[in-house]
Amino acid sequence: MSTDTPVTLEISGGVARLTLNRPDKRNALDSATIAALSAALDRCADDPNVRMLQLTGAGNVFCAGADLGEMQAQVQASESENLAHAKKLASVLGALDSMRKPTVARVNGDGYGGALGLIAACDIVIAAEGAKFAFTEVRLGIIPAVVSPFVLGKISESAALRYFLTAETMSAATLKEMGLVHEVVPAEALDAACNRISDAVLKGAPGALSEAKALIRDAAHRSAEGRANASIRMAARLAKLRVKPEAQEGFNAFFGKRKPNWRPD
Repeated sequence: MSTDTPVTLEISGGVARLTLNRPDKRNALDSATIAALSAALDRCADDPNVRMLQLTGAGNVFCAGADLGEMQAQVQASESENLAHAKKLASVLGALDSMRKPTVARVNGDGYGGALGLIAACDIVIAAEGAKFAFTEVRLGIIPAVVSPFVLGKISESAALRYFLTAETMSAATLKEMGLVHEVVPAEALDAACNRISDAVLKGAPGALSEAKALIRDAAHRSAEGRANASIRMAARLAKLRVKPEAQEGFNAFFGKRKPNWRPD
């Protein structure tokens, strides 16, 4: 697959397949990728030929989360610049979460940080066995702020307390237990599982599918608009942390391949 564009879009049989296309960077979410994903989501929302969306990653990684090189540069930026940067991801997650058409995450490999926001913002999630996940932010001196409204819409407060604070590595099976993943399959069976889900969804009437999504949100008292607004508000918390000495130490330690000064010897 060409890496000339950070997100590819293929539409066939009513299914729009969006692929994060930076395999050499583990499909990390830099500004160009976020902008391309936003544009692709807008196009799919308005295209009558698109009945549903499938989101995946090129290569053997789903998404490494935020582009750490770009985030390292943001440590030196002002708080207002950091806020503008964080709001870009918040807007994409909000658009994915509020999409009236059904969405499926084809999680083909590892996912960290912001990737878990993408997973949480999708309606149905199929993950490959062996994939690993983590909310790694606290180890860099920041927090999983922007993804939190979407993740907490799917997992318990108890689970968030453990994994936001420990940054432990989680398996696909753990994510299924938490409610972030619906089905875990061998990697070689991933396409068959996603096709099975797509076939089932496409048997539903387009209008009824949209109304079913709205019904669930209303009945569960969790509005997509509320999550999107909360994510933007949480972006302000992240922006404040990015400019603090702790975050600067976290990123400098990461790129310097050393322990940050809060880690015990």
